[in-house]
Order: sequence, then structure tokens, then C-alpha cells
Amino acid sequence: MVLAMPKRSNKVDILPKEAGSLAHGLPPAQPGTLFVMGLNGGMSVAPGARFDLLFGRCEPDVHVCVGGNDPHVSRRHGYITAEGSRWILHNTGRLAIRFPGSRLVLGGHRAELPVAYTPLFIVAPRQEHLLEVRIATKAATRNRAERHEADTCDADQWELSDAEHLVLVCLSQRYLRQEPHPQPLTWAQVADELSRLQPGGRWTSKRAAHIVTDVRKRLSPKVYGLVEEEVPPPLGNTLNHNLITELLVTATIAQSDLALLDGAPRTSES
Repeated sequence: MVLAMPKRSNKVDILPKEAGSLAHGLPPAQPGTLFVMGLNGGMSVAPGARFDLLFGRCEPDVHVCVGGNDPHVSRRHGYITAEGSRWILHNTGRLAIRFPGSRLVLGGHRAELPVAYTPLFIVAPRQEHLLEVRIATKAATRNRAERHEADTCDADQWELSDAEHLVLVCLSQRYLRQEPHPQPLTWAQVADELSRLQPGGRWTSKRAAHIVTDVRKRLSPKVYGLVEEEVPPPLGNTLNHNLITELLVTATIAQSDLALLDGAPRTSES
């Protein structure tokens, strides 16, 4: 069965792949509009459209394709529909869908989507597949440079310096690459990778750890679980894991930031 794609209208619209990550902002939209993005593009659905947005592996059978090359993902893995003013995620596939952190929506179950940017992950055996979801609250600026010039910045994102942003993307890359059961890189791994990326940056394990610790301390008054006193032993990677989860949930870092590790120029000043 080939799914008929909706025609462009003021209620339902197609998002081209070139639109980029929803983490970086939205085009002007009515508050409550649903945006969903996969690797090959996505869709927006305005409130009151009475439209069930289907997602899954088989591109001809869904509105948004996710996990297209993974046979573990169901052809139609789920759908998102409106119930009053709420958007509800329905998992009709076999694999669980993970919210940021550890919350799972199992097959046959449903969950309300928060009014925010929400990266969802279909948990396959060898890889987690990203489905970006965002519900519009107000017009948002499109990238980091524009956010600095805007009158008001997105309230749900944390401001980071360029050095902080780079270190945290490097530390978090296993999460951003959607590896199963990801853990932060070690400080030695971070320092080694950043030294190869910026040979003159004087990167050391101590410097990387100091930068991340400063970010944790700065966010800790508003985010629980970023200081030792709030986490029972053994600590392990818990503090950095909690920090990474917060940055992912708030879209402070996103999958597209992995381009920074491919040689994109950034300052090394801390």
C-alpha cells in the first residue's frame, strides 16, 4: 500500500530535508503546531487538522521515514495524533520508543508529547533511530548566531561559550550518534580528539574536565543531579550523563553539532 501524501495547506505541510534539525528553531507557526522530522524530511501539522501523522521504516507507507535501512523498525512504527490541545504519541511497532533519558514507550502504549523540542529514539538492537518532534510555542530563531542577536532567546536552551559547546559535543558524541546505551567519553579521549581537531588548542584531560565541571556547577541551581551531593554513590559517569541528558532535552546540543568534530572551525578560548 502506498500512502497518499497530503497536499500543502494551511493545516498540513511538508518539510524538506534541507530544513535541517528542529533543534535549531522553527519557521513561523501557529502555537500548538506539530513538527516532525526524519532523515529525509518531515511534516508540520497545525492544531485542528484532524490528521494522524504516521512514521516508520517504509517511506511509501508513512508520512515521515525513520530507520529506513533497519529491518527491526516496523514499516509503520507509530503515529502522532491530536487529542484536544495535546499531541499524543502512539507506538504501534515492536521496538520501544525512548524519550530523552530512560523513559520508554513500549509497543501498544502511548504517551503525551511535551510542548517543547523532543528527540525520540526507536531502540533497535544495533542503533537508535532519531525522530525529531517539536511543538511550536512561539516564533523561534534558526541558529546559534541568530539567537545571540534576537531580542529574546529560546527559554529552554542553555547558553554555552564556544569552548564549552565544543567540549560537550565531543564528550556527548556517543549520545549524538545514537549508539545503544551510550556513555560519555573519558577525559583522555576528549583531550586526544580535540588536540587532533585543534593542534594549537593546548587541550588536556584536566582542561576538558574543568570546562565541563564549570558548566555543571553553573546549571546545578536549576537542574537536579549535577553535583555530588545530589547523587548516591558510586558516582561513575552519572554527573556527566545527567548533564548530557539535560543538554539534549533542551536542544542545547543536537545531532547536527557532530559537524564540529569533522573539522569545522571554532575558537579554542575558554
